[in-house]
Amino acid sequence: MDVWLASNSERRYALLSPLFPSLRHEGLPGVDETPPTGTVEHQVLTICQRKAEALPPTESPLVIVADTMLSDPDDHSLSMGKPRDKMHAAIMLHRLSGRLHQVWSATGVRWNGTWHYWCEASVVSIPDLTDEQLDKLLSSDSWKGKAGGYDLHGPMGEHARLVEGAESTVLGFAGEAMTFLETLASTR
Repeated sequence: MDVWLASNSERRYALLSPLFPSLRHEGLPGVDETPPTGTVEHQVLTICQRKAEALPPTESPLVIVADTMLSDPDDHSLSMGKPRDKMHAAIMLHRLSGRLHQVWSATGVRWNGTWHYWCEASVVSIPDLTDEQLDKLLSSDSWKGKAGGYDLHGPMGEHARLVEGAESTVLGFAGEAMTFLETLASTR
C-alpha cells in the first residue's frame, strides 16, 4: 500500500516505517504554521488541518499529517513550538527544567478519501537540569526541529519521564491515531 507521511520529521518517520514498508516521507512546503488564537489544543489541531488542506492531489490511499506543540508550563493557553535557534532552545529547556508540561499532538489521516482527526495531550516531567546537562542537550543539536526543544527518544530521554498519556503523542502522533494506523497496518 502506498502511504504518504506528509512530514519532514525523522521521529515520525521512525515510528511509522516499521508499520508501512512503502512509506513515502515528504513534507509540505509553505504551510502557515503560525498558531491561531485559542487554546493550545485548538492551535495544534488548526495547524494540522492547514497541512491537510495544503496537500496536492495524490493517489495515495493513506496520507498522514501531524503537528506537535507544548503548553507553556506557566500559562497553559500559550504554546511553545520549535526553537528558532540555540539561544531560543536554551530558554525553552530552562523553562521546562524541574517542571511538568503538556505535549499536544494533532494527527490527520486520510484513508480512502476520508479525513479522520485526533488531538491529544500527554504530560511529561523534566527534573531540574544542571548547567552541564543543559549544555550537553544544547550541544547535541537534538533540539533542532523539535517542539519544546527536545526529543524524548533523544538525549532528553535520559532525563524526561512520561507521566500521563501516550508516548506517541510526545513523539509526534496522537495516541489514538497511532492505534488506528497500527490497526490499518495489521490488516493490509
